[in-house]
Amino acid sequence: MVRTCCVIGCTNKSHDGRGRKMDNGLRFFTFPTWKKTQGPQVGEISKRRRMAWVAAVRRKDITFDKITPFMFVCSGHFHKGKPAYEMMENDPDWAPSLHMGHTEHKRSEAACFSQKSKPALWRDHLQERQHEPSDDAKPWTPEDEQCKEEVTRTVKEEQYEMVIQEIKEEEEQIECNVEGKEEIIKQVDEPIECNFCILRASEVNRLVEENKRLKRELDAFKMSDGFFGEDDDDKVEYYTGLPSVGCFTALFQFLLPLMPAQESGLSPFQVLLLTLMRLRLDLPARHLSYMFSVATSTVDRTFKDTVSFLYAQLRRWITWPNRDTLQRTTPRQFAEAFGGKGVVIVACLKMLAQKTLHQNERTVKYLIAITPSGFVSFVSKGWHSVTSEKTMLEKSGFLNKLLPGDVVLADFDSKKDSGLLCAEVQRPAFPDVHCQLAARNLDEMAQVRTHVEKVLVSIRHKYKLLQGDVPVNMMLACDGEEVTFLDKIVIVCYALTNYCPTVV
Repeated sequence: MVRTCCVIGCTNKSHDGRGRKMDNGLRFFTFPTWKKTQGPQVGEISKRRRMAWVAAVRRKDITFDKITPFMFVCSGHFHKGKPAYEMMENDPDWAPSLHMGHTEHKRSEAACFSQKSKPALWRDHLQERQHEPSDDAKPWTPEDEQCKEEVTRTVKEEQYEMVIQEIKEEEEQIECNVEGKEEIIKQVDEPIECNFCILRASEVNRLVEENKRLKRELDAFKMSDGFFGEDDDDKVEYYTGLPSVGCFTALFQFLLPLMPAQESGLSPFQVLLLTLMRLRLDLPARHLSYMFSVATSTVDRTFKDTVSFLYAQLRRWITWPNRDTLQRTTPRQFAEAFGGKGVVIVACLKMLAQKTLHQNERTVKYLIAITPSGFVSFVSKGWHSVTSEKTMLEKSGFLNKLLPGDVVLADFDSKKDSGLLCAEVQRPAFPDVHCQLAARNLDEMAQVRTHVEKVLVSIRHKYKLLQGDVPVNMMLACDGEEVTFLDKIVIVCYALTNYCPTVV
């Protein structure tokens, strides 16, 4: 099908006069549709975008409700040669903006007069010479002779063009007569096909409505950009771990301008949703490939790339609070128990690695520090199961963040350090001198212990990927980095936990 650009003054088209496709590198795009069935946010953005395209083209026969499927805008009207993603409303290619025709000014009459052809000027000069009085007539010069010859040649050319124009008009008249006869023949045959046309139109309308219904059902199944409705807070929490649609939307809008270009066929919304679903529900790659209609290898690659992207953007959300902030956010039972001192809770996250033919089951451990208000303030790198908790405390850099008088509550489940332990920093840590921790038992403080367990259990069970067996390849160091892919996953999960309201 031949496609032509509908922008004023643009003559770009996809095929030449003989119907052959032109190799001009141009692409043609239809006007964006108003997506009414994909949620209020997508509907509002797609509506504004359609209005922006109509306003940019600025043609009387193109309105918001009157755009035929054969109206196209070529790639020459976009800075990057194609429209931007519909959610990136601030992108200059969200609507066409280059060479729109109505922004180009016509030449003024003075400019047109300054470019008047020589034959026309000579003709005016010859007419002036003919109207001069005979007494004042100037002698005929060679220039006047040249002017006369030029005017004569121009007149002949104009006469020739007039003859050609008359022939064209006669041909058009003949074509009109032929078309008129064909229309008469159609009108004569119309009563014969009337019933058939009515039945055919009815069937077409039925199929169109059925197609719309099936598209709506397919969009819901394919996890489209309108997968979450306005009031689907429970749905968002189940699939992503985030508490509401507003939290997910805010996170998506924050990450969208930073997200790298995707070649997987998935939209940025689907990329983020797929990654959060795998972290939250620990769904197999094949299951997600069916849900998003992509290959299993695409799911694995998308998950790996997006986790690395989230690690780079969200790891700064895990920070150590200053002493004033720590004291202001400490719950009442901790303030009463420790007299307003800074309190931090440390625990170990343990994850099992899958068995291989050459290797027995292994455990990897992470040292996690949490404030009494439920904020994750420190996450170490992964340590092997043989590493003791004491070694992790000393070599992870955790002790260097403490100040004199800080109270550390440790919830370790090893045989040696079982139960809830308490220690107080006696002096600050220096590069070569660590803190001295004076330990004391907290078995009698049942209220504090219940609070600690509530915080730790909620974080451990928020993302199911942290509970299952970890593939061994996740425990290998990433190329050019000192962290493993599992380290990145743990950091991202706890950063997202800080983004959500705490359980206390």
